[in-house]
Amino acid sequence: MQHSMRFSVAPMMDWTDRHCRVLHRTLSRHALLYTEMVTTGAIIHGDRQRLLGFDDVEHPVAVQLGGSDPQALAASARICEDFGYDEINLNCGCPSDRVQNGAFGACLMREPQLVGDCVAAMKAAVRIPVTVKCRIGVDDQDPREALWTLTQNVVAAGVDALTVHARKAWLQGLSPKENRDVPPLDYAIVHRLKADFPALPIALNGGLQDLAAALPHLDVLDGLMFGRSAYQTPDMLAQVDPLVFGKPAPVANSFEAVEAYIPYLEARLAEGVRLHDMTRHMLGLFTGLPGARAWRRTLATRAVARGAGTEVVREALAMLAPTHVVDEAQV
Repeated sequence: MQHSMRFSVAPMMDWTDRHCRVLHRTLSRHALLYTEMVTTGAIIHGDRQRLLGFDDVEHPVAVQLGGSDPQALAASARICEDFGYDEINLNCGCPSDRVQNGAFGACLMREPQLVGDCVAAMKAAVRIPVTVKCRIGVDDQDPREALWTLTQNVVAAGVDALTVHARKAWLQGLSPKENRDVPPLDYAIVHRLKADFPALPIALNGGLQDLAAALPHLDVLDGLMFGRSAYQTPDMLAQVDPLVFGKPAPVANSFEAVEAYIPYLEARLAEGVRLHDMTRHMLGLFTGLPGARAWRRTLATRAVARGAGTEVVREALAMLAPTHVVDEAQV
């Protein structure tokens, strides 16, 4: 468990769908990938194949559940285990209005006993790891009380790991977007939590942007979870396997990652998936390279057309090809 959680890409609504995860997997074989948050109601009553289906190449892949009813979470966890997920994660950190109306996500920071009951119910229902992702507190809570109490409850329930977004969530007065940036980061409190719960695997989330700069946290903690930086500049993921896991990178650069992704694009296009639904996750691949703007513009404008195929990706790649040739010649 601790090995797989050493590096993960955060669950992000509207971003970490199955197409995104396959792209990320071309760049790292060992990073733990997460689904978008899926509510228990959607799983129990909705189109499960559409909500939960994934490609075998995505392993290790975890599903994040949104909910606060222990029985519904247990039933959903069983369904997810049957789909083949490697981990069940409970969302105790999302501050969106939809989550607040459903009385789950970050609201659960106020109900640590209920979170413990939820974890215990899921642990009894499945054999795979059950983990929790939380904030350090919400609104006027004292993190030294809120975070410690939540941790005590989930540890007592048998939780397998905890990922802490090292910010408070302000449910009153800040938008979900502002909640990702405005509350100050407090990495030190997560380090203190680990000192008080040394046997519990704990990963750090929130504001992490530079992989090399974040690595020292692994001297104290068990994992790093990158969010927007991993999505917006996915080429950083090509450094994860060598720097974090001591394994060779699966691709030498983003050009190879695109080549590795194209067969997946072709397979999904044949099933009727629109090109844009997949290529939107690729826009940041060449950030900082000459031609990156033309790459983004070509994908953004051409991939949305009806019937667009992988020739659009090849056309966008051609905008970058001269720099690729130079790079290869210099090696």
